[in-house]
Amino acid sequence: MLTNIYNLNNIRYIVLSILFGIGSLHANSYRKYPHVKKFYKEITPIALEVAQKYELPAASILAIAGLESGYGRGYVCQITGNIMSLGAFKSDPELPALTLPYSKSQKKILFDENEIVKFSKKDLIFKKRKKSLKKDYRPTPFAGTCKNLTLLKYNKQLKHNAHKACLNDFATKWISTESNIKTFRDAKIWLKSLIMKKNNDILFSMKVNKAFIEKIGGIKNSFNYRKSWPKKVKTIMVNVGLIELVNDMQNGNMNFEQAWEHQ
Repeated sequence: MLTNIYNLNNIRYIVLSILFGIGSLHANSYRKYPHVKKFYKEITPIALEVAQKYELPAASILAIAGLESGYGRGYVCQITGNIMSLGAFKSDPELPALTLPYSKSQKKILFDENEIVKFSKKDLIFKKRKKSLKKDYRPTPFAGTCKNLTLLKYNKQLKHNAHKACLNDFATKWISTESNIKTFRDAKIWLKSLIMKKNNDILFSMKVNKAFIEKIGGIKNSFNYRKSWPKKVKTIMVNVGLIELVNDMQNGNMNFEQAWEHQ
């Protein structure tokens, strides 16, 4: 009986790969970068769980997170755990204005005192950063304060919790039929109609993922109004091979390492 189920799952995985164009046709050229792998190793299992629960395309979520967080390297993302760059609602804590140094040699903003002391004064330019207006997913009493900016950097469990909370907010407060934004409501209704006509397998389709990204961004009153935004997200999705990655893990019974190496 178990053997039959396993064989059926394998057949389903192969069929999905053929139907939705999943496979080695994509270059997956971004997988060669260690920081890209590290980022997706941390968040892909969470994204798959959230996507399955709320019937959203996991590959799109991962691509958006990659763009919005700079693959987890943006200083706001590192401090707050806000990998989707979600704006704060009225009652949400926001990262306050911070005076942080910019390293000219590394071309990045520093927030960790353990790193800052390693740089010469000539290399650093201190500047006051405006209030981010993004939700701070650190736990109380640190969320919304200047205290313990490195909390998530050195606590893997709290970092995991913050990422999960962020992706859950995206799935429940943003891409929802109850959202105040028509663009998001329409995108969710569209996905529901596709799933009703087909089934959840449609969420692994490259065509559907691209269409979803175009529906929620690149227009006024959307996730990001810039016309270049959908193109950037889709480029990440294709060049990291995120459709393949989520299909290999969800339907191919592979762990992350196996799926990442599978071309």
